[in-house]
Amino acid sequence: MIELIKESGIPLLPTRPPATVMDINRLGSMHQCRLSFMRSLMRKVMREKWSIKPSVIKLDDHGYGVIVYRVDTGKNIYSFVLFSNHLDDDKRNDRVIAEEWDVTMTLCIGDVTRDDIDQMRENVPKQEAGRVNSKMIVLSRGNKSSRNFDYVVSELSSGHQPDKQMLTKVGYLYRTTAVYGSGKFGMADWEKVKQTCPEFATPFSAEMFVCFMLRHFSIDQAERLASIQSPSTAVAMDDDIKRYIGIGNSTGLGMAPFLIRHPKLISRWLWVREQALARISTFGDVNRDKVNKLVKIFVKAQKHLEETEVPDEIQTKRNDVLKSELAQVIAFLPDFSCANQRWDTFVEHIGTHFSFETQEVVSSSLMELYPDLVDDLEDNLTVDEHYRLQPAMTLSELKQIIEVSYDWALEIDFSTKDANHFFWYFSEEKMEPRLGDRYNEPGEDKEMPLIIGRLVRDCYNKLMDDVVEYSPNEMIAYFLLRRPELSGIVTRIQAMSAEPMGEIRGNLADINMRPLDLLRCKLSFFGVSKFDPKSKLWVRNTMFQGAPIVSDIGKTYHDDWYFPVASGV
Repeated sequence: MIELIKESGIPLLPTRPPATVMDINRLGSMHQCRLSFMRSLMRKVMREKWSIKPSVIKLDDHGYGVIVYRVDTGKNIYSFVLFSNHLDDDKRNDRVIAEEWDVTMTLCIGDVTRDDIDQMRENVPKQEAGRVNSKMIVLSRGNKSSRNFDYVVSELSSGHQPDKQMLTKVGYLYRTTAVYGSGKFGMADWEKVKQTCPEFATPFSAEMFVCFMLRHFSIDQAERLASIQSPSTAVAMDDDIKRYIGIGNSTGLGMAPFLIRHPKLISRWLWVREQALARISTFGDVNRDKVNKLVKIFVKAQKHLEETEVPDEIQTKRNDVLKSELAQVIAFLPDFSCANQRWDTFVEHIGTHFSFETQEVVSSSLMELYPDLVDDLEDNLTVDEHYRLQPAMTLSELKQIIEVSYDWALEIDFSTKDANHFFWYFSEEKMEPRLGDRYNEPGEDKEMPLIIGRLVRDCYNKLMDDVVEYSPNEMIAYFLLRRPELSGIVTRIQAMSAEPMGEIRGNLADINMRPLDLLRCKLSFFGVSKFDPKSKLWVRNTMFQGAPIVSDIGKTYHDDWYFPVASGV
């Protein structure tokens, strides 16, 4: 990692301590930033001037059928294949257990033939139950926001533009309910994608592109239906309204374990983000123009929050606190002297006086001031995720690693009932992660090994027994011969001693643990907005709202679609 960062010509810098960054409550307060995957993807699409055009259109007068968009990146060809079907309202279900959707889709390598499309027609709408192949790199499905979609079609067909204010409550026409990649169900695995699809060789970029394309189709379909319903009066949608329309997303617990099962990758993502903040604190010039731009970003963020309506009381309160605190930050900024000041003074003040939510908005917003210091870091978001046991390590060396790197785990009292309230398991229906109540629900015997703090504590206790009984200088190999069940956690501890930001510092079985914090963290890396909890276990959010549209490709691009708002501020 150090060598990769140094290639930019900017030295490696100290970051905030892992204990600060990896606090589970802070992770649950993160926001999108310039390094989020959607933002990086859009810069690539616009910079390389991708060509996106329909190559097959077989849609009936109701918008049902198949459409294929040919994507020419200048280096490779891809095909986005989408099937649109009639779906009764009572069958529209965003949960993973659903078996029918308004649209199903896939992103494929290369052009597709008629035979390819016929084969996909038989299988893509079945999703997990269908047969896919390694030419496909993403499989997804989505549902209409019927109220919004019908409203937009009605307005366009009558010759009127949709009212942006009407779209603030639900800023999309479709929402995805699952986006699968990385070899799932027989699709191209991550190694193949990295080697043969350089455009999508960064984490989740192919998945994000599929969401972008669904957004594009949703607008295409709405305009098409409007022109069919009333050919004499229908109008095309204004580009400004198109940009405001995003793509919705429904996400449940399925993505939460990803943060625990890929600690090296998470460490890299967070470490790169922290490097961006360190660069700004060290090299970011503080002047009146930068301060004024920061004020404008915070004002826009306030407006964005005002337009974000969520029924969840906890999230509503958090949004209200954030709006109030941003007003205080805006009032403070004029007194922030630009002469001989560094941004670390400002960041320290925010960290001392304001909530995690505000601290993380400030961190994300500062990145917007210095693209020259931040954007090259997006090339450092992948990592070798192999974990190798070090059998020659001594018991005393392992003991020291645990006491230094996992001190947080040793401080947790796992002997209480509340500390063991939850357990994670795979559901039998869809093999998706679920959360169970250990004392009131069956399935504890199916528990997944995701409570890392407890596994470390158990390992440490047994390690200490062996240190006393045998020798602190004994090799780990002998320890694991006696205790083979600990080989997995020992390998993880050894590997993560060099990855300080990979372990979430909290007890994921505790009765007060909020699964939404895990979802919020990962979704912030995607780049979503309008975090809208629907329960303690799943959320809706909006993707690509404010982003450029396909017709913008080739034009001058200003990467300023953070905190999208319906009206200018």
